[in-house]
Amino acid sequence: MQPPRLRWVIYAAVVSFLVAVLLTSFFRELNTIDRLSGTLDKRMESLVKEKRKTQELKQKLQYYSTPEGMARLAREKFNLVQSGEKIYKIEVTSVDSPDAGKSQR
Repeated sequence: MQPPRLRWVIYAAVVSFLVAVLLTSFFRELNTIDRLSGTLDKRMESLVKEKRKTQELKQKLQYYSTPEGMARLAREKFNLVQSGEKIYKIEVTSVDSPDAGKSQR
């Protein structure tokens, strides 16, 4: 009766070893899937940001290709005016003295 018992012990040991190996591999794969899912989420967020940025740039390009957009760009960036427009220059002077905030008696 001794040999069948030894056979069952060896069988149980082999099965336990295989189960341990399979469970270890399963949990390692779960960790890998979790890590890859996080990386994928970050990349998708980055892709969405870039698509939005691209869309905004395309809209700006489309706007600045129009005569109205070119005129606005010329006014804002290059300080140009059309003929017949008046230019008003506003000068702001400030007094930077330490007593400026105090009330006078």
